[in-house]
Amino acid sequence: MTLKIISKTALSAWIEKLSASYQVIGPVTRPGGTVFTEIQAAEELDLGYATTLLPPKKVLLPPRETLLRFDGNGAEPVWEERPFLIFGVHTCDLHAIALLDHFFGADPADQHYQTRRRNTTIVSLECLQPCSEDAFCKDMGTLVVPDAFDLHLTDLGSDLALEVGSEKGASLLDGMAAVREATAVDYHQFNQTMTEKWPRFPYRLEADVTELPSLLAVSTRSQVWTAVGEQCLGCGACTLVCPTCTCFNVVDDVDFSLLNGSRVRVWDSCQFAQFASVAGGHDFRQGRAARQRHRFNRKYKYQMEAAGMMGCVGCGRCARSCLVHIKPVDVLNKLHRQRTAVQHTAVSPQRREAMR
Repeated sequence: MTLKIISKTALSAWIEKLSASYQVIGPVTRPGGTVFTEIQAAEELDLGYATTLLPPKKVLLPPRETLLRFDGNGAEPVWEERPFLIFGVHTCDLHAIALLDHFFGADPADQHYQTRRRNTTIVSLECLQPCSEDAFCKDMGTLVVPDAFDLHLTDLGSDLALEVGSEKGASLLDGMAAVREATAVDYHQFNQTMTEKWPRFPYRLEADVTELPSLLAVSTRSQVWTAVGEQCLGCGACTLVCPTCTCFNVVDDVDFSLLNGSRVRVWDSCQFAQFASVAGGHDFRQGRAARQRHRFNRKYKYQMEAAGMMGCVGCGRCARSCLVHIKPVDVLNKLHRQRTAVQHTAVSPQRREAMR
């Protein structure tokens, strides 16, 4: 690893320089919480933020995105060509972006996502403190930075350590005289910071992350889903704040002439009652219990089987947004305890005695 160092006092000049070439989007704390939004000055940034209400996914996959416009003469696609720079992305959200890249890059690739992704540069930020009691990023393996960043920052107190991850990331430092090569003292401080970080984050799952796909596979008929379904309101808040959810609907907005309009992609949720309804009035995922079971399967089983990546990054946003306090850690631990109890009772007392 090769590190560069920039003083925090030079951050303002750096952001001002970047704003001349990019629409810079970063974490800004407001009375209602922290949000990723466009900034003009470094003073607006909150690099010590816990987490954001919505993930940086909203830049790459906007809640409402015009795909094409049409009139009586035909249709034309709409492309987002502006260069974006997302500043201060936590490591869990960086893992989520890597999953989105895989999902929207699979054949046939989503051209609108790909255009935005090509025009987006990511400056990520090392997490040094747990963002909330609901986060379980250490369990999910997302506490460490993946390879999806362009430039990665680590807070060293009065300075920031910079790790370059791509040519785009290196170009962000062009012309910055305030950036210097790391010294032996800087490397020592960096290593100490990373060593002190790890014990601050607890393990919260009782099952290893590698066991989750098989755990979900044997828990299809578990009464845990019935209990969760009775608790769930079906509001979809859990999926709307999720950094890895990809469900969307496509609608046409047409004017009164029925000739002019636009085709728009909007976020959708598998937790909505009408989501799995099809022609003839059939609902192949009827009931909130079935929909919650599907959500957990997608996060902890289906995506691992399809992409080799967990569909959950342990950010805890869904637990914090749930009005009735459904928390993934609690549900997964209940399923694990249930399976452990079944396995224990399946062994005869004589066999258990022999195994001691």
